[in-house]
Amino acid sequence: MSVYQPPSFVPRDAAAMERVIRDYPFATLVTARAPEPQISHLPLLFHSAPEPNGVLIGHMARANPHWRQFADGPTMALFHGPHAYVSPSSYAEPERRSRPGTMPSFTSMLASSWWRIVRPRSPSCTRWSSASRSGRAAPWRLQLEGRELEAMVSAIVAFRLLIERVDTKLKLSQNRSVTDRQRVVAALRAEHTAEASATADWMQPYAGEV
Repeated sequence: MSVYQPPSFVPRDAAAMERVIRDYPFATLVTARAPEPQISHLPLLFHSAPEPNGVLIGHMARANPHWRQFADGPTMALFHGPHAYVSPSSYAEPERRSRPGTMPSFTSMLASSWWRIVRPRSPSCTRWSSASRSGRAAPWRLQLEGRELEAMVSAIVAFRLLIERVDTKLKLSQNRSVTDRQRVVAALRAEHTAEASATADWMQPYAGEV
């Protein structure tokens, strides 16, 4: 399994991968196995250590058969950032039909990682809860203990994913001119939607690059 990465869409900044994973941690976990791939959707926490690529921490329901099949084939974790439709009308000269690349398009972000599984000593649910509640006005706190806590923990399987390879693709109109990129950012902001605005924020650092 691999990700198609045109040179224009490979980020120069290695921190882009980490930002995609931290900002959009809800991942698609895919294990390639016969007769069909196993797929789960779940949040994963990223830690930059150990080097060189870091580790992902997660858990899933024990009733989910996916964790029993981790060793059956290669596995990928896919993280998707915001995406938005880009109309050719945003470009400086959309009417030139002979110019390549004037069809409608989508801007998008993707980080995919290959990893091997290592079972940790403790579940990840409390770590995930701590990370998710940090910015909330009334954060939830774990109050279970004793048998109730043991019952909850026994119903999940925690794991660490040691990242072996990362492919990051940022399709943010880098193959267009500076003028076109700036026009696309302005058009996205004018839509006044959360998805378009988030995409424009990602595009902004690339809008002025030559």
